[in-house]
This record gives sequence, structure tokens and C-alpha cells, in this order.
Amino acid sequence: MNLEELRSVAKENLKGFCRVCSFCDGKACRGEVPGMGGVGTGSSFIANIDALSNIKLNLRTIHNAKDPDICIELFGKKLSMPILAAPITGTSYNMGAKISEEDFIQMVISGSKEAGTIGMCGDGGNPVFYESGLKAIKEENGEGIAIIKPRENSEIIERAKKAEEIGAIAVGVDIDGAGLITMALMGQPVGPKTKQELKEIISKINIPFILKGIMTVDEAQMAVEVGAKAIVVSNHGGRILDYTPGVAEVLPNIAKKVKGKITIFADGGVRSGVDVLKYLALGADAVLVGRPVIIGAFGGGKEGVKFILEKIAKELKQAMILTGCNDIQSVDEKIIYKK
Repeated sequence: MNLEELRSVAKENLKGFCRVCSFCDGKACRGEVPGMGGVGTGSSFIANIDALSNIKLNLRTIHNAKDPDICIELFGKKLSMPILAAPITGTSYNMGAKISEEDFIQMVISGSKEAGTIGMCGDGGNPVFYESGLKAIKEENGEGIAIIKPRENSEIIERAKKAEEIGAIAVGVDIDGAGLITMALMGQPVGPKTKQELKEIISKINIPFILKGIMTVDEAQMAVEVGAKAIVVSNHGGRILDYTPGVAEVLPNIAKKVKGKITIFADGGVRSGVDVLKYLALGADAVLVGRPVIIGAFGGGKEGVKFILEKIAKELKQAMILTGCNDIQSVDEKIIYKK
């Protein structure tokens, strides 16, 4: 398998829904929701890309970082890389349905495990979305993370308990999905949560809880206060609210306040290992990858997912050599160029 072949197959399988652009920046597909683009003008999707692009790195080659260790520990489990597959659903209305929901998430969870890391599954208006994710995680002996839409508390707790029962590593809520139109159209409204509602959910769950969709310092601090074990700094891929800043713009201030108190994931616009390194330097503990994983699955199944994740990991390692970082713990703001 090579990247050119994988992209060619993915382009055919995603025809009409994703152009598989040579560089995925959200400009060609702006406003295509459902589909693979960003909501409205597409500015939030594009902001993720631009914010990362604007960060420059200091090249350093007089050091002993010759074979960097890119392993991390997450919720007591050692991973081969600080890169996880983001929760993605909706193959039928976002990706053209050449691959079923069940097959897609199996590819993501299995391919991630084979790469030595973890895949996340998502939730949606169709019960098949979440059920397929749990089935895939169960088949991989619990090596996956289940993310649930911000439904009524009783429904979230019920779904979280199912994830617990199959041995999932963690569970979470993508609270940034509070206004998803697709959920409302399917008669399953979602909405924001109060601190008390979040405390109630977390008090009933016995595995680590993740809050996905944090974009401000105050909400990151609230996540710590309610007992979440991790946050995902994310604007939902630019697919829910137009004109948000890019994740790389807000991450540093969030990290300054909560780094060390809670695990920080960054999600949005990751296309390479260099992007991963930038997010780590800005304060993330690990990153989530979405659209490249879709290309991997639609271009090569679970082997394609593994190929994409390992490609990004290799790029990360090379970038760490060229910035003087021996391990993930040594990556910090010193590698970022500042005028």
C-alpha cells in the first residue's frame, strides 16, 4: 500500500461527498454539511488549518535527540503514539455510504489498535452509529473510547454504562454537538449542559470521562471542577458554528490554566506529524485525527487507517529529531518560533 493508491481509491469511494484534495483545507467543500465541509462559510474549518499553518518551528540539529520516543500513557495504557482516531459517524449522509457505518467504525477501531493506539467511536440519530462503535470496541477487547452526543442525562448515562460493560477505556460527551441539526431532524434533540448536569453524569460513571468541544479557558476550568479526566479542545471540525477561532489559537491559554490538572487533547486540522508536534508544543497531551482517518478507511480499510496513523507518527518522530525533542514530555513552546 502507498499513499497515492490509497488516495485514489478513497477519491472514487467518496465521490460526490469529498474531493480528497491534495491538501485538505476546507476551501473546496465550504458549506457542504451534510458532507465533509465546514458549516456556513466554512471559516471555522479553515481557521483550524490556518491557525496551525501560522505556527513556525525552530530548527535545531545540535543535540542528542537521535531516536525520539513518541510513546505516551493514557488512562493507564501505553500507546505507541500521542495520536488517536477522532470519533466520526454518518457514513451514509456525510461520506456517500460506499462503506457501511458498522464496517467503517470497525476499520477505525481495529486499524487504530494495530497501529498501537486508540480509536474513538461516535453517536448520532441512528442507533446503529453508537451500537456499531460499541461492537467494534468489544471485538478489540475494550480498546476504544466511546463518545456520546449531549442528550438527556438519563440517555447519556445509559449509553455510558454500555461502554463500561464492554470494557471501553473511557467514555465522553461531545458537548460541542449541542446544536446539531441532524440530531434534531431525527427526533433526538441535543443541547448544552449545566455544571450540575455534568457532575451527575460523571458521578454515575466508573471509567474516565472526557468532555469534547472545549474552546474557552472558563469551560476548561469547569471541566476540571466537575471531575472530567480529559478535555478535547475542538470546534467540532468547524461543522457546527461558523466564525470560531482555530483550535491552535485558543489552546495555549487553555493549557496555561489546566495543564497537569486534566488530560488535554487537541482536535482540528491535523494533516501531518508536524501538525501533531505543533499541538503538543502548544500544550496538548495528545491529538485526535479525523479526515485523514476517513481517507485511510475509504482507501484501504483497517490497513488504510493503520497506514495513515503510522505515517503521521513517522512524520512526528522526524520533526522531533529536527527540533531537538527526545520524547513527548520534552516537547514544549521552546520549539515554536517567536519574533
